[in-house]
Amino acid sequence: MEPIVSIKPLLALLAALTGAILVMLSGRNPNIRETWSTVAAVVMFTIIASMAPLILAGKTIVYPIFQILPGISVTLRVDAFSMIFAVAASFLWILAVSYSAGYMRGLHEHAQTRFNACFALALFGAMGVAFSDNLFTLYLFYEIVSIGTYPLVAHHQDQEGYDGAKKYIVYLTTTAKGLVLPAMILIYLLTGTLDFADNVSTGILPEGASSVMVTVLYFFCILGFAKNGVMPFHGWLPGAMVAPTPVSALLHAVAVVKVGVFCTTRVMLYVFGVDLMDDLNLGIITAYFVSFTILMASIIALSKDNLKARLAYSTVSQLSYIILGVALLTPAAVEGGLIHITNHAFAKITLFFCAGAIYVATHKKNISEMGGLGRVMPFTFGAFAIASLSMIGAPPVGGFITKWYLLVGSMDAGQIGIILVLLSSTLLNVGYFAPITYKAFFGKPPAGEVRTGGIKEAPLTMVIPIVIAATISVLIGIYPEFMMQFVKLVTGTIM
Repeated sequence: MEPIVSIKPLLALLAALTGAILVMLSGRNPNIRETWSTVAAVVMFTIIASMAPLILAGKTIVYPIFQILPGISVTLRVDAFSMIFAVAASFLWILAVSYSAGYMRGLHEHAQTRFNACFALALFGAMGVAFSDNLFTLYLFYEIVSIGTYPLVAHHQDQEGYDGAKKYIVYLTTTAKGLVLPAMILIYLLTGTLDFADNVSTGILPEGASSVMVTVLYFFCILGFAKNGVMPFHGWLPGAMVAPTPVSALLHAVAVVKVGVFCTTRVMLYVFGVDLMDDLNLGIITAYFVSFTILMASIIALSKDNLKARLAYSTVSQLSYIILGVALLTPAAVEGGLIHITNHAFAKITLFFCAGAIYVATHKKNISEMGGLGRVMPFTFGAFAIASLSMIGAPPVGGFITKWYLLVGSMDAGQIGIILVLLSSTLLNVGYFAPITYKAFFGKPPAGEVRTGGIKEAPLTMVIPIVIAATISVLIGIYPEFMMQFVKLVTGTIM
């Protein structure tokens, strides 16, 4: 089926880029500045939503921008795989704009204009990744995300911020240039193109390619997209927690880490392909490789008292569910992995939003200090409880759909070891999330702390996005069909 040529993908990207420029020009007026951010977010989401009917009808939208060499071009493409990421990320940007305004103003943060502009630039890069038609375009926008988010991580401009930002940029650019770039060059020499395959079964590598060469290229790509948080290249992610909480939410739920797993799984399925990965047993090796990250990151999370640090290691663990599902290569497992891109996004942004609201309202960062706060901040901690259930995989929240498909897919693959990993990680999820909610609602304030009734919920501009995101986590658990339509279009060619 011939793809449809349309400028809509480019317009979606330009909405974010234009928003960043207008924010910079309106910096002296915070109301106008945040209005431009909101308008850009709504326009981007509207354009992306307008493409959904065509994609659900099985069509693909492309928009060539320019060609560099035969087989190497900057071209945009919207397919079902793109929409899994793009729909969730563009919608969450709308919530993030409102939340960020409440957070940044509530704490009287400096450089709010730069913050909003870089936020929009990060979404520009993330949507570019989602809409990439080939590995070159993917790599280009991947680097834009890294550059655009560096000032966000260093936002506080203190030594801790600079150290976290330095680790962030060194990890991500070094791995991309040292692993992905050489792999991309070798793939082009082998195939004469960097365009993604039309379906997930075939890939683009020739049949006669050396199995050793293919294996090396494969692991270069898995490890090179370090935004995916796979150990041992995960250290940047906890280090980036020095950034303001809206940035943490952006990093962990909307843009950065999702860009990492999106790139990883896009290359797994559309460059190497299910058939080749199965022939070389690359899928099972990858599944057990990322299982270590799933379990170890959860164990580390148990040891963290700082709420954002615990959530950071939770993210490291949860991202590998996505790669694990795709690596198992069975339709159900791949569906479980891909739907987790959406399920994790809504749940994790809720959790980080809650962490920020707690800090704005109480200036508390540590879980040990949060006893009884649920009774004076019921909306915040109620949403936290809902999002925690999604991370654990309990019904009726979205994460249950993820765990169900991953378990079914593991059974289909005959991988008892992976089933044990999933069950063990679920128990660990309970271990590091349940005590937070219990302590908040049933615990006592820290010894010696006197609460005179002054603590209350954060501003409505923060609480409303929290409640919306938590509510959607429940809705996509009860009614998963809409996003699953995109997922099943991706997996339809897997035999």
